[in-house]
Amino acid sequence: MNFADGGFVNLTDITDLGQSGITVYLPLMELKRQLAAGRNPCAPKPGDSPEVRAWRARMSTPEAQAIYAQRASTAEFSNAGFRNRGLYQFVVRGLKKVKAVALLQALAHNFQRTIALRRAADLPLV
Repeated sequence: MNFADGGFVNLTDITDLGQSGITVYLPLMELKRQLAAGRNPCAPKPGDSPEVRAWRARMSTPEAQAIYAQRASTAEFSNAGFRNRGLYQFVVRGLKKVKAVALLQALAHNFQRTIALRRAADLPLV
């Protein structure tokens, strides 16, 4: 499965991921506006690849929408922590440096969660 923020929906990426065997869960673009205009956002559009058609059909189901809703409780929590620690964008260049910053952020997140969970369980911190 692959989740992403609604602002990052890209039909080419959906096609590439689908061809790689990855099930994509992304919100339908401009859902409210299309519904208000009387258009069906789930209907195939001219030029849609088979993977995009499958994504549109999948995301029209309550099951897929429930799966996508889980993203908020998983990814958004850690993303908020990254922002609270000052990571709004990477200020380094190069894949190795970006991986190093991401790893440090992940370690800081895991350490903070460990402390919070140990306190909640009334366990010693060391």
